[in-house]
Amino acid sequence: MTAAYVALGGNLGDPRQQLLDAVDALGRLPATRLLRRSRLYRTPPWGVLEQPPFINAAVLLDTRLAPHDLLGALLAIEQRAGRVRAERNGPRMLDLDLLHMEGVQLDDERLVLPHPRIAERAFVLLPLADLAPDLLLPGQGRVAELLAAADTRGCECLGEGRLAE
Repeated sequence: MTAAYVALGGNLGDPRQQLLDAVDALGRLPATRLLRRSRLYRTPPWGVLEQPPFINAAVLLDTRLAPHDLLGALLAIEQRAGRVRAERNGPRMLDLDLLHMEGVQLDDERLVLPHPRIAERAFVLLPLADLAPDLLLPGQGRVAELLAAADTRGCECLGEGRLAE
């Protein structure tokens, strides 16, 4: 089994409920156990600024799925939730990003692990720090240190509880 960290986000429809539904779907993936979920965060939009704020979270999975198989499963969950890939960084029903898999470094046309832009994004670092503040991301640093350097203005913890370990 391999620890895998997945970021969740959305800002269309009922993003809170869509994230919770996605967490349930992640927990039902084959050869995978959902170990923990972060708190939910309301965060300002990134990239395209003229859109509603996002709701973001992260989960820790324990999986036997290979990285590309897990990516395919994430894309299928997005599609079932109504995700339309119209523009980069634009509004979306649901976005699932595979951030990191322990012991895996990968860089191909479909997937880069760890995700190359984690350190730039408070909306990823805040929930990831709930799960693993001491996680060392190869080539980037420790999550807590990356978060300390990130711009978290406009980010708000919604205070939702985590899954038990």
